[in-house]
Amino acid sequence: MIDPRALGVYVVTSSAFGPGRDHRTVTHAAIDGGATAVQLRAPELDDDALLPLASELATTCRDAGVLFVVNDRLEVALGSGASGVHLGQDGDPHEARRRLGADRVLGVSVGGADEAVAAERAGADYLGVTVWSTPTKPDAEPRGLAGLGDVVEITALPVVGIGGIFATNATLVLEAGAAGVAVISAVAAAADPVGATRDLVAIVERFRAGAFRR
Repeated sequence: MIDPRALGVYVVTSSAFGPGRDHRTVTHAAIDGGATAVQLRAPELDDDALLPLASELATTCRDAGVLFVVNDRLEVALGSGASGVHLGQDGDPHEARRRLGADRVLGVSVGGADEAVAAERAGADYLGVTVWSTPTKPDAEPRGLAGLGDVVEITALPVVGIGGIFATNATLVLEAGAAGVAVISAVAAAADPVGATRDLVAIVERFRAGAFRR
């Protein structure tokens, strides 16, 4: 069972935002800014190119005490020493759970309550829900805050919101019941990615402090 606090600020890497914003740079900025989780998402790389990068970043994140998962590529996650893998709906969570064992993390993207229940039964540790549309995930159907809330209500697993999330609206996602916010462009495309991560961390910490007082 994953500690929901590990999902508070969950930075997904991208190399789509120009020079100086490669996967290593984004990962290091996320760590320096206080992110609790990093997902390596590199569809542009084949497994042979991705494996050494994932191995390097797995060590970097482990040394920093940051959860590190690989997007979709189970073989790379297993071979790199990553904390786990995050699957889309095209993945097989049953097979991933079997091969990951009990000690590694399995995240699954879901589009609604039925998919959430299926993922939980398959052994997922946390779920991801696309909240708002985003050019970085054009194929993902946004579910809005209500859809996010529906998933939160139906599952005992922690849920992270992703898609169109920035410091300006992150609190709304947390208020809908998300354990954390997953971001791509909010950090990877920011003028100051370390500062952007810190801003999100501060928002999550303030929200949690207020929720605890209530």
